Amino acid sequence: MKSTFITVLAMLSVASALPVEQQQQQQASTTELDARQFGATENDLKDGKCAGNVFIFARGSTEIGNMGTICGPQTCSDLKSNTGGDTICQGVGDADGYAADLPSNFLRANTNSGAINGAVKLIKQAATQCPGSNILLSGYSQGSAVMTGAIQALDATTKSQVKGVVMYGFTRNAQDKGQVPGFPQDQTKVFCALGDLVCVNTLTITPAHLSYGDDAAAGAKFLAGTA
Repeated sequence: MKSTFITVLAMLSVASALPVEQQQQQQASTTELDARQFGATENDLKDGKCAGNVFIFARGSTEIGNMGTICGPQTCSDLKSNTGGDTICQGVGDADGYAADLPSNFLRANTNSGAINGAVKLIKQAATQCPGSNILLSGYSQGSAVMTGAIQALDATTKSQVKGVVMYGFTRNAQDKGQVPGFPQDQTKVFCALGDLVCVNTLTITPAHLSYGDDAAAGAKFLAGTA
C-alpha cells in the first residue's frame, strides 16, 4: 500500500512539472478518447454520410462529447438496431455553438441562441445533404430545450422532413405543455421520469433526472415508428 501511495505521488509530481499547455493538451486528448470509447461523440453527418434515417441529438449540461452518456449513445445504438442499421447519428457539440454549460439553463429559452442556431444548422445540413432521409431529433435536459428551439426556428420545408422527436427530461415540459410548439404531437414523445423536478418548471436535479438511459430503448422504438 505504501509503495502504491508513493508511486501515485511520483506520478502527480511529474504531471505537475509539465508545462500548463502540455497538461491541457493531455487532458483534452484524454477527454476526447473517453468520449469516443463511450460513444459520446458521433459525427456521421459531418463526415459526409447519409442513410435512410439521420438522428441528431443534443446532450445535457456538462455531458462529454456531443452525445453525452446518459441516453444519447443508447438511443443511437437502439435506433440503428430498430432500423436494420439504416441510421446515422450526429451530436450537437461545442463546435456547433452548444457548450452544454450550466448558466444557459437560466436563460428564457432554457438555453442560448448560439446552441439553437447550431442545431438548426445541422438539421438543415441533413435536409440538404440527405434529401431522401428521415430526420429524427432528440434532446436530453438542456439539449431538449436546444431541440425545441431549433424545431420552432425551421422553415416549413425543412420541418416537414423531421419525422419524429423524442425529449428526455424536458426542461420546457411545463412551459410548452408536454409538446414542441408548432410540431405534430403524434410525432413527439416526451419522457419525464417520476420525481424529475426539471419537468415541472424547476432546475432542481434529482436522481430521477439521471435515469433516462432506461428509456432509450422506448425512445428509439418510437422514433423508428415515425420514420
